[in-house]
Amino acid sequence: MWVEDHPDIFPLNYTVDHGTLVFRTAEGTKLGGALGESPVALEADGVDAASGMAWSVVVKGKAAALKSTEEILDSASLYLFPWQAGQKDHFVRITPDSVTGRRFKVTPPLTWWTQLSGAVRSSPE
Repeated sequence: MWVEDHPDIFPLNYTVDHGTLVFRTAEGTKLGGALGESPVALEADGVDAASGMAWSVVVKGKAAALKSTEEILDSASLYLFPWQAGQKDHFVRITPDSVTGRRFKVTPPLTWWTQLSGAVRSSPE
């Protein structure tokens, strides 16, 4: 999200609700940035250790606070609990404008190429 004069990144514990994403937060920088005029983006990644298949999804859209009593009561049924203790009384909904992503096979670490792979090395003497 955009905070003051720069982009910023925050960890989120979110859930999907009818094609939108909902998260809880406390008062502060994250809430202020999410509810500003600028759109927000969220990236979620994962990997299946058994198959080696990974995925990455990016959601871009507008965030808005849940304000009506009905919306807030409905959000209780989402079982959205914060991972960190503290008062997280604000529920925010991200309505996507775009959803993009990809799946790919994770390359085994021994085959990774680095800029140092072809570097000349000094002798150990």
